[in-house]
Amino acid sequence: MADYETIEVTRTGAVARLAFDRPDAHNTLDRRMAEELVDAAHDLVSDDGVRCLAVTGNGPAFNTGADLTTLAGDGTDEARLRGFAGHLHEFVGSLLRAPKPVVTGVNGVAAGGGLGPALCGDVVLVAEGARLEFAYPRIGLSGDGGSTYLLPRLVGLRRAQELAVRDEPVSGREAVDVGLATERVPDDELDERLAAEAERLAAEAERLAAGPTRAYGATKRLLHRSFEQSLERHLGEEADAIAGLTNTEDYARGHAAFGDEEAPEFVGE
Repeated sequence: MADYETIEVTRTGAVARLAFDRPDAHNTLDRRMAEELVDAAHDLVSDDGVRCLAVTGNGPAFNTGADLTTLAGDGTDEARLRGFAGHLHEFVGSLLRAPKPVVTGVNGVAAGGGLGPALCGDVVLVAEGARLEFAYPRIGLSGDGGSTYLLPRLVGLRRAQELAVRDEPVSGREAVDVGLATERVPDDELDERLAAEAERLAAEAERLAAGPTRAYGATKRLLHRSFEQSLERHLGEEADAIAGLTNTEDYARGHAAFGDEEAPEFVGE
């Protein structure tokens, strides 16, 4: 496991834990953290031994976005913000596309550039004392980090507009009710609950790995693309996907086992 300066990565069995680790700076994103997040995500997502990735923050905050002390507050920040956004987007994209479950444990404030990473988990656990904040309007900027992609998908366009324009914090207690989180957890139980959920998902991932992985992948792609295209085009892609999978070994095994009323032994091909 590589050593990092601004994040902490640990491994317990098949579970990898990535924690933002600049607690004295509210886990804000500086250039070093942005680069380290990309490297760590690449390594963990590509490691077949990692069956589940847990993401959280060390200290009282989850992640509060870009470190404003590194910015000048004028047009000279354009290149810096492009750099921050590029690395942050690569990190979030890696988690969203990861062929393994991701669980986020929002232990404190997730604001600005920290909101996207908080919401991108397949399971989102949020401490009751945590807060989710869009925050960008406060400094005259628009959203990044995947926030404007995830919000309308999670809560609907109208609610997403309200959260972004009114910019009112959503408490940990409210996050589940509005659809931003999966489960709220007492503050002092979040670490334990995060570890337990990650272990459960790792076991589930191992079970899924023994399943028809190409079929799972095709279904995941179709679900993600369902927001991007017309009904007619999407139905066409469904037809292409299901027909194409008939050429796989797993389909042949599944079909044969179904006729014999036995559980198929899939090989992922």
